[in-house]
Amino acid sequence: MNPFPAILIGGPPHSGKSVLTYLLTQELRRQGVEHYVLRACPDGEGDWSQEAPPETVRLLRQKGSFSADFVDRVCRDLAQRHLPLIVDAGGKPTRDQERIFDHCTHAVLISATVEGLTEWRERAERHGLAIIAELHSVLDGADRIDADAPVLRGQIGSLERHTGAVGPVALALAQRLKQVLIYTDVELKAYHLSHAPTELVIDIDHLARRIGLPERERRWQPDDLPSALDEVPDTALSIYGRGPNWLYAALALRAAPNTVFLFDPRLGWQPPVSLTCASSAAPAAVSWQITTTSEWTWIEMQPGMPYLDYHEIDGTTLPACDPQRGIVLSGKIPHWLTVGAALAYRHHPWLAIVQAQEYTNGIVVTSGVQEHRPGSLVALRGNR
Repeated sequence: MNPFPAILIGGPPHSGKSVLTYLLTQELRRQGVEHYVLRACPDGEGDWSQEAPPETVRLLRQKGSFSADFVDRVCRDLAQRHLPLIVDAGGKPTRDQERIFDHCTHAVLISATVEGLTEWRERAERHGLAIIAELHSVLDGADRIDADAPVLRGQIGSLERHTGAVGPVALALAQRLKQVLIYTDVELKAYHLSHAPTELVIDIDHLARRIGLPERERRWQPDDLPSALDEVPDTALSIYGRGPNWLYAALALRAAPNTVFLFDPRLGWQPPVSLTCASSAAPAAVSWQITTTSEWTWIEMQPGMPYLDYHEIDGTTLPACDPQRGIVLSGKIPHWLTVGAALAYRHHPWLAIVQAQEYTNGIVVTSGVQEHRPGSLVALRGNR
């Protein structure tokens, strides 16, 4: 049995599950509680969808559909989890999709109606989940705590995207989750780093301290990249911790052609997928949209399936592009795919990565030309 807890966030559609999940994970990160959010439903959501402008969210979100294969993949990754998880499982699960619940340990329930809470309470109890909280969500109304033990009950309001407001109920719930997610970040980090496959490990938090990023509300900016790269030697390395996709790509490219490993909460330590480029490449597990200008080629990668499988992506062929132009990579994809694609195109004059929250610019991560130094921006707006 997996030793790490997995807390299901459950409730009917449009109850505020995704916003609550985002607020909880942000508060838990602020308190140093190590965990990972697994979106176990093919709705195209993620942290980026709470942080990016609404028009960007509409552009990037790609809703998929549940399938038996999708559920199989989620259950597999839940069973082999390497961190405590918060699991967003969608609002209308079928009996087959409820197999996901059997791999969870606890539940937080939220609904706009009493009937919705009753339905989800019965569902959680049927699968033996320990209920932590039952919350009534309202569009207009103040937070209210009705009971705090043994189950946190009350009313939570204003669960609207892009507000980022953590109210009293969300704060109280975060404290309850903190008690369940009993592993400290120090304990987990020590365990994972001791199993790193290379002698050198780049710990993103330690790297941030080395270059002087503020401890509180730490957020990587493109201007931080040159200083970070100065700390990376030319040797095989493993990368651990939370960081933007462009930082991971830049660190891996600095180490190339030496071997690089990434820590993924679903997979553990893995190298980025190995990808090749060919003019005959055809979309399959990964598809793409290409935009070309006189200076660069923008490749926006898209998952060909709702739940990307590392082993099915490994060995995929990407389209070959004009070697005289820079490359801009984007897409709502995991780090192991972003880094794999960056390594595949690393011989172009320069390469930039787009972060979903900042969809108007590409961030240069490696370059052999003076006008595009690492950390500089490539303006994309108006070029599509």
